[in-house]
Amino acid sequence: MAHAHSVLLDPIRVGSVTLASRIVMGSMHTGLECHPERFDELGRFYAERAKGGAGMIVTGGFAPNFAGRMKNEPGTFERPDQVAHHRKITAPVRAAGGRILLQILHAGRYGYHPAVVAPSPIKSPINRDVPAELTSEQIEETIANYATTARLAIEAGYDGIEIMGSEGYLISEFLAPRTNHRDDRWGGALEDRARFPLAVVRAVRAAIGEGVISYRISALELVEGGLTQEETIWLAKEVEKAGADCLSTGIGWHEAAVPTIAGPVPHAAFIESTQRLKEAVLIPVTASNRINLPGDAAEIIKSGSADLVSMARPLLADAEFASKVGRGRPDLVNVCIACNQACLDHYFTDQVITCLVNPRAARENEFSDAPAPAAKRVAVLGAGVAGIAAALEAARRGHHVTLFEAASRIGGQFALAANIPGKEDYGLSLASYEAQLAEGGVEIRTGVAVDAETLKRSNFDEVIVSTGVAPRPIDIPGGDDPRVVGYSKILDGSVTAGDRVIVIGGGGIGHDVALFLAMESNGRRQTREVFFERWGINGKAKTHAARRQITMVKRSPGAFGRTLGKSTGWILRQELKDMKVRQISDARYVKIDAQGLHIALPDRNEILPFDTLVVCAGQESERRIADTIAANGQSVHVIGGARLAGELDAKRAIYEGATLGNRI
Repeated sequence: MAHAHSVLLDPIRVGSVTLASRIVMGSMHTGLECHPERFDELGRFYAERAKGGAGMIVTGGFAPNFAGRMKNEPGTFERPDQVAHHRKITAPVRAAGGRILLQILHAGRYGYHPAVVAPSPIKSPINRDVPAELTSEQIEETIANYATTARLAIEAGYDGIEIMGSEGYLISEFLAPRTNHRDDRWGGALEDRARFPLAVVRAVRAAIGEGVISYRISALELVEGGLTQEETIWLAKEVEKAGADCLSTGIGWHEAAVPTIAGPVPHAAFIESTQRLKEAVLIPVTASNRINLPGDAAEIIKSGSADLVSMARPLLADAEFASKVGRGRPDLVNVCIACNQACLDHYFTDQVITCLVNPRAARENEFSDAPAPAAKRVAVLGAGVAGIAAALEAARRGHHVTLFEAASRIGGQFALAANIPGKEDYGLSLASYEAQLAEGGVEIRTGVAVDAETLKRSNFDEVIVSTGVAPRPIDIPGGDDPRVVGYSKILDGSVTAGDRVIVIGGGGIGHDVALFLAMESNGRRQTREVFFERWGINGKAKTHAARRQITMVKRSPGAFGRTLGKSTGWILRQELKDMKVRQISDARYVKIDAQGLHIALPDRNEILPFDTLVVCAGQESERRIADTIAANGQSVHVIGGARLAGELDAKRAIYEGATLGNRI
C-alpha cells in the first residue's frame, strides 16, 4: 500500500544487482573488523539490518595492505586464508535476503600506527606520526592490493566493493593539494592527482567483473586545500567512466573544524552538495550525513536529490527502520539522536560500538526474542529512559507491563535534554518511545506517584524502580538564596534566568545548561542557514557572543570539558568559547550573599555578582520507594539513576533497563 514514505521501498538497479529498498546501511567501524574470531557477531549484526529491510549494507573499512590499517591491529583483507572468516559475515546477510559490500579503506596518514604512509610526508593535525612518502613502486603495489582485496571479497560472498575515496583517507590525500605535494606523475594538476583513485577503480573493476562498485566521494571537503565543488563534479564523472556503479557521498575530512554528523548539525544539512553530484552523473548517487528520519529520507528521494540514502547510525539505532516504514509506521522508528556516545566514542576508545538508544546493537546474542516461560505482571516506577527501556523489553517478552510516572509526561532527564540546542532529536526519540510503548501494549499512567502499599495490594510479580535522580543542592552558606536554582528548573522553563548567570559545575550538564542560556539569550534558532554561517561553510565563520553574561565555575583544577564526548565535546567547547562564556576552575565556594558568589582561587579571592545561580553540581538518587518496598519484604529491581546517580549516563541507564526487562 502506498504511503507518504513508500518511495524508500522502491527497488533500484545498482550495477548488476537490484536492491529491494533505497535505504543503505552505510559503512561505520564497529571495532570488530580486527577480530576475525568475532566475525560471527558482525555477521549477526549485519543480518539483523538485512532482515529489517536495508537494501544494501556496507561493512566497516578493511585495509588492502599492512600500511593502510586504521589502528595498530590486523584489520586487513589481503590473503586467501582470510576468506573463510569473511563468509561468517556474508552468509548470514545472504540468508536474510540482503546485499552487502566490503569497504576497502586505506587510512593513509590517518592510520594510528608507526607504518603510516601518504602521497607526501605531511603530518595530519589529528595524528601524532609523520607519514612516509609512498614511492612510485609502492603506489603501483597499493593499486594491485586494492584489486586483490576486491577479488577476495567476491570469493567470500560479498556483492561488491565500496572504495573509500573521501573524508581525508589515502585517496583524498592523493586528490587534494593540501596533502599531495608530489612533482611526479602522481601529483601536480588535478588530472595527475586523480591518477591514483581512477587507477584503483579500474583495477577493482577488472578484478571483480560484474560485482558492484560503490565509490565514496567527498561531496563537500570543508578543509582548505581540498577539492572545490567543480573539481569534485569533474572527479565524479571520471569515476563513473572508470567503472563505478554508484557514488556514495561523504562530507568533510576528519580534520575539518566543522561538525558534520553531531546533533547540532541540522537534518540533511548537506543535501545540496549531493544533488549537484547527482545532476552530473548517470549512475545512482547515495546521500548521507544527519539523515535520520523517514520523512527526510523520503523527501530526498522524491525531490531527486539522491537515489539512495545512507543511514549508518540510524540503522544502528533501529535495525527495523526500513520494515517499519514498509508497514506504514514510521512513527515506530527508534530515532538516532546523533549523540555518538556508544558508537563513535566507543570506537575511538577501543570499545566495540553499540547504540545508546538501542543497546541490542552489536549485542544481538545477549538478547532473547522468545516469549518468556510465563507472562508476569510487571510494574515499572519511573518513565525516564531506563524505565522505558525496561518496559519495552519486558513487553517484548510477553509480560503485562504498567509504567508509572509521577510527572505529566514520560522522559525524565531525556525530556529536559531535548530543550538543549543540538539535542532536539531527544524529543523525537521520546515521541518514538511513546509509539513503541503503545504498540507493545504497555499501560502508561502519568501523573501518578504510586506508593509501596498500593504496589503491594496490586500484587505485581515484578517491580522495577527507575525513579531517576534529583539535582544535588549546593551546600554552602547562602545556598538557600532564592536566586539559586537547580538546572532542571532552568531547562523545563519554570525559571527564567537573569542577565548575569553563574553555572556551578563543569560536567556535561553544566556545559549543556551554559549553552542553553547562551543561545536562549541570542534567540538564534539552529536553522541550516544559521549553521552554515556559524561554521563558515560558504564563507568566513561568523560567531555571536551571548547577550547574557555567563560564568561557569567548578571546584576541580584544569580545563573544562575533559569529560565530554570524544567526538562531540570539541563542538560544545568551541560554541561556549565563541559565545564568550567565562570559565573558572580550581575554585572553593565560600558563601553566597547580596554581593554574589564568593570564591577562593589559588592566587586570589573573587566575588561574582549574579542574578541567577544555576546548580549543576551532581545528582542524588531518588530511590526511597525502592528501600520502602524492600523493607516490606517485596522483591524489587533498581536501575538507572535510582541505582547509581553520578554524572547522568543515559547509555548505562538504557542498557540496564533493556537487559533487565529482557531477562525477566
